[in-house]
Amino acid sequence: MPKENDAGLHLRDLRLLQVMLSEASLTRAAALLDTTQPTLSKALARLRAHFGDPLLVRHGQAMRPTPKGSEILTPLRDLLSAADGLAHPVTLPFDPQASERHFRVLVSDVGMVRFLPPLTAHLTAAGPRLKLEAQLLDSRNFEAKLGSGEADLALGAYPRAPRDLRRQLLYTDGYSGVVRRDHPKRQRLSRLAEFRTARHILVAASDTGHAAHQVAQQTIEAAVAADHILLRLPSFTAAALVAAETDGVATVPTNLAQLLKDRLQLATFRLPVAMPPIAVAQYWHERYHRDPGHRWLRQVCVSLFARRT
Repeated sequence: MPKENDAGLHLRDLRLLQVMLSEASLTRAAALLDTTQPTLSKALARLRAHFGDPLLVRHGQAMRPTPKGSEILTPLRDLLSAADGLAHPVTLPFDPQASERHFRVLVSDVGMVRFLPPLTAHLTAAGPRLKLEAQLLDSRNFEAKLGSGEADLALGAYPRAPRDLRRQLLYTDGYSGVVRRDHPKRQRLSRLAEFRTARHILVAASDTGHAAHQVAQQTIEAAVAADHILLRLPSFTAAALVAAETDGVATVPTNLAQLLKDRLQLATFRLPVAMPPIAVAQYWHERYHRDPGHRWLRQVCVSLFARRT
């Protein structure tokens, strides 16, 4: 094709050409397209110049495609069909029963206990071939993982999450104290004096664990002398396990305390110091906002975890 003619080839002309070649008649083509024969004649002239071929020639009282016209008709139909698909894409709904989707979520150790059992059970019931993978959150790079598709969602409390990520609040949690049920000071730990003198299991905030816990950690450290810190560690779940086996006092998110207290034979108590709230949300990247499977997963998380007020 002459290079200088490329700029003159328009999708509208190609649509006209398809009908003209199919009908082999400018009169019928004009009627189908609700236009005039002169309009089609002008378009045909442009197309003849572009392709360097007459495309349609008169044969007696009728018109017939040239060999070039017949040759391009099928690829022309395919091209226009693809263009229609781009202009009016058909988005199929997500069918969990038929899908083999592999979903990946970023969670902390609390999230593994809080979210994974109900989410796994729901996916198992919704679709036999759906798969779920949990990855430990690192708040320094979770935006990159969400943007690249390495992870679909981040679930948890991330106050320094990048502002361009989409987010949806699920619920607001608080903190509770936990000790083993036969702890000798169990009944008195809600008093500030007793709380101060107890031996504490302190969860340390970190980018790879609980970045949102920094203010709560500072609150406990301000209330408790350093020589009353029995253990420092990065995991709330491990802190509860240690509390179940020692005289140590652990301060953990209330939802986790409620989930573990019967399994670990723990007693919970109201903390005598004011602790910050924990805003638990789901986070995702704009790239996947309209993906049907991704939307389905987000709706599942809302139905399972969002707290209605």
